[in-house]
Amino acid sequence: MNRVSAPSAVRLRLFFHASFRHITPAVFAAGAVLIIAIIALFVKPYIGMADNGDYFRALYSNGIYFNAPDYDSSYFGYFVRHYGIFQYYNENGATLTSSQALFIKLALWLNIWFYDSKTFDIRFLAAIYLAMYTAAVYLLVESLTWKAPAKLGYAVAAIAVLAFGDTAYTAYFNSFYGEGLMLVMMMFIFACGLLLYRGRYNDYVMLALLLVCSLILTTGKQQNAPMGVLIALAGLFAVFVRRSRTWRIAAGGGMTLLLLAGVASYALIPQEFVNINKYHAVTRGVLPDSQDPEQSLKSLGIDPQFSLLSGTIYYEPYTTVDVNSNLMLQQFYGKFGFGSVLAYYIAHPDQAMRMLNLAAKDAFTTRPPAIGNYERAEGKAFGAHTHFFSLYSFLKMTLAPKTFGFIFLWILIVAGLYLPSFIAALRSRDRRQALRLPMVLLMMTIGLAGIAISIVGAGDADLGKHEFAFTAAFDLVTFVTVADVMLGRLWRRVPVAVRAAEA
Repeated sequence: MNRVSAPSAVRLRLFFHASFRHITPAVFAAGAVLIIAIIALFVKPYIGMADNGDYFRALYSNGIYFNAPDYDSSYFGYFVRHYGIFQYYNENGATLTSSQALFIKLALWLNIWFYDSKTFDIRFLAAIYLAMYTAAVYLLVESLTWKAPAKLGYAVAAIAVLAFGDTAYTAYFNSFYGEGLMLVMMMFIFACGLLLYRGRYNDYVMLALLLVCSLILTTGKQQNAPMGVLIALAGLFAVFVRRSRTWRIAAGGGMTLLLLAGVASYALIPQEFVNINKYHAVTRGVLPDSQDPEQSLKSLGIDPQFSLLSGTIYYEPYTTVDVNSNLMLQQFYGKFGFGSVLAYYIAHPDQAMRMLNLAAKDAFTTRPPAIGNYERAEGKAFGAHTHFFSLYSFLKMTLAPKTFGFIFLWILIVAGLYLPSFIAALRSRDRRQALRLPMVLLMMTIGLAGIAISIVGAGDADLGKHEFAFTAAFDLVTFVTVADVMLGRLWRRVPVAVRAAEA
């Protein structure tokens, strides 16, 4: 019996050994995230995100409409999978310019060709996001585990699966929220930057992918406009990675284009949305936490009588004053800009810190507590959340200190850990090795910008959802830092691809 089984056991070991030689840590992480997300998004019970009222902006302008008779009763509570497709004429124009429309239209085209011409299944959009996300996870893990010891590489990959396979993230793919696209693009940008730093893959391909993803992120939603400027500034370090004129023209031109895209995205925000954000910036930001609301309004150039609007929201059916009236247009919206609100917080640091601490309470919540994940047909309670593969998001929400002081401390620690290698790279004139710290700082700055833009642009209105950029940036940076600690790559020189010339 032993004589027969021994060769079989040897062959089995050889099979697994040969298999794992081809299943790199990056392949393992990407494959595991893909499998987990497929189970969550495409196997009953289907997991997604309920509509909080924002879907109409993405639907109607792209040829899709609400067709469920009980849709109004599903807001916030139940995920809706099917929508109608306009058959003849769509009179609805785009309410705002967004790169998200490109992916919705692609999903709609695939839906019509492979499923139905009258009913849109949102899982086609989820499939597109998931395909890109799988590639992004692969690139991110590859940027860290390439040329790393196998055991440590697989440990890093396991952490990536735990953090980025979390359903609190992937549930966004089954929705029309811009956060799903934001997560994918942020991961691509970080991964491409780190791959440039390692010299892994073709530099020009990585640069092109970084620029395309940056443009998509910047134009994805109105609050992302400043991100294009931040990426362009950090991207200046990438310009000097290679010495050739061709590279510097390509990198410099790309960063200039990205800078212009950020400015244009801000300029193209419809006035209606500007007014909505201005309203909330004052009524849900400046006024509720002010000890002298009337004086606060005076400092913004607004009549003190508008202090009666403190705590109200733009969409309330019964208000003290018509939010679209000429009075509001002339005496309220026309009296200040977001720069004035920022200046107000700078002049009132105590109030600014209270707002930052308020923001910190939701900064580590990946999934908005008020939005459900299940379809009504599943019989779950209104607003119920899935617990499938959600350990990481639960631990982060439960254990992370909810103060801005912790966020500040996190920034100092991470930046301090990477600073010595950055200084060493500058001293040795190794511009490629100097790219890592700017990429880490870029992600942290994007996260902080998400918090600042939320507070200055809309006060505490829907603050948890608006801070998604921070929670994604926190996870990306923390994961990369932990991986570099595990691999012992914080201070010593990291292996890069050997090339004959940096041309």
